[in-house]
Amino acid sequence: MEITPEIQSTIAKGIALGTTMLLTGALARYLSVKVNYTRKINHFAIYYLPVFIDSQFNAETFTDVRYLAISAIITTLSLLAFYEPIRNFFPPFQLMFDGFDRPEDRPHTLTWLWTQFAAGFGVMLPMVWLCGQWGLELVVTIPILINVIGDGLAEPVGVRFGKHEYKTKALFTDKTYVRTLEGSACVLITGFVVIAMHYEYFSTLQFILAMLFIPIIMTLTEAYSPHTWDTPFLMFTGYASLMLIMQFQ
Repeated sequence: MEITPEIQSTIAKGIALGTTMLLTGALARYLSVKVNYTRKINHFAIYYLPVFIDSQFNAETFTDVRYLAISAIITTLSLLAFYEPIRNFFPPFQLMFDGFDRPEDRPHTLTWLWTQFAAGFGVMLPMVWLCGQWGLELVVTIPILINVIGDGLAEPVGVRFGKHEYKTKALFTDKTYVRTLEGSACVLITGFVVIAMHYEYFSTLQFILAMLFIPIIMTLTEAYSPHTWDTPFLMFTGYASLMLIMQFQ
């Protein structure tokens, strides 16, 4: 049987994501690394690695809806392995789950985890596909990078250095959670850096508009989104603002 690029990328994604989750689980369980940190490493891996790996194996067609759908379905369904009876039966899955399971999220950890990633991919897939249809492949990772790096740094920075707190709500509960301005600033700074890294793919007007609007829009989105559920909103506002700006010449 011919090993097609689709099969190669699927295998590579499975190995990369599985290894990342096992390592982060080990960090949380055996080295007492805060789950606030390990969870964000997994967050980065789940959203960025599938797109990055697909782009390496299918450089010309990685925005094709088939590749996107395969990545999203496999990644989202793999989270079902964290269902308690399954992870109790197979200890490596429990180890992986340890890298996600923040004490403050219990008993909603798995519900928030699964619904956030399902909704995140539900927003990201059509947006990435649309970028491909509009010839915007070279800038397709901008909202993803701002999300996974900026939002990924927001919590660790907030936990370690945050002094100026504000509260946010969460789904399925009346409990409030704390975010910090220092953490939110990570999204803003990352937005400027990521857009600057892609300056060659913008016209002068597009670059100015992107620097003026995308970082602040995504920062405000992160600030006002529900606890653990910011990714779908970040993906939507990031891609919507990017694609609108790219219509200017």
